[in-house]
Amino acid sequence: MKINFTKMHGLGNDFVVIDAIHQNIELTPEQLQFLSDRHFGVGCDQILLVESPRLPDADFRYRIFNANGKEVGQCGNGARCFAKFIRDKQFSDKNIIRAETLSGTLVLITNSDETISVNMGIPQFEPNCIPLLAETRKTSYTLEADKQTIHFGAVSVGNPHAVLLVDDIDNARVQTLGPRLMQHPHFPEQANIGFMKIDNQQSIRLRVYERGTGETLACGSGACAAVAVGIDQQRLVTPVSVNLPGGNLTIDWKGEAEPVMMTGTATTVYEGIITL
Repeated sequence: MKINFTKMHGLGNDFVVIDAIHQNIELTPEQLQFLSDRHFGVGCDQILLVESPRLPDADFRYRIFNANGKEVGQCGNGARCFAKFIRDKQFSDKNIIRAETLSGTLVLITNSDETISVNMGIPQFEPNCIPLLAETRKTSYTLEADKQTIHFGAVSVGNPHAVLLVDDIDNARVQTLGPRLMQHPHFPEQANIGFMKIDNQQSIRLRVYERGTGETLACGSGACAAVAVGIDQQRLVTPVSVNLPGGNLTIDWKGEAEPVMMTGTATTVYEGIITL
């Protein structure tokens, strides 16, 4: 089976994007893992499928697969690449696109400066919505890991996130503490782990250990989660500039019952064909 694909990235968070409208695509977890492999496959953080919608109010269906082959509900950097892919391929000339996902419908907006804004939906802080094993909602939770007490905020923006405050972002224990917290029993579906350094009320630095992938150069949903947690804890004021290893995002969240908006760039790297 030969597959046409496009390699794209959002601030270094890279994707294999596949047109599954004009190609008959059914990929096994093993094939997804092969595509993601940076030595034997194309290499990417996630694989994105562009499909015809199933819902009457959606323009397209947006499916996301982690490098381990598992399907997930949200990827903000991928959403921007998804929107650019659709316009570049002339699948639609709309500036506003509604994309069906496992976590609900995303609204993708292409701006006049070619940046893309994504309505990421309303952040969910209730523990059962994240999901997080906790009796009541709090602005800060604790758990035990590596023989120490970890303090964190938690939220779902279509996928589960825990956000830790750190004093030194460069030396944060992303590679060691990240995977331990990701798989902690407090998170029944695992979680993405964000390490946030606050520079001022409208500027943060962030590194994210993503479930099923590991640390990436940028995590759009992680940026939204960090800002939502920071505002919920009254540490940040919208809009917030999020400095990730791969570049900057602007996150705007007006507060409870309001959607969080993410704005940033998307880049096409190359087109290719691979045989599976």
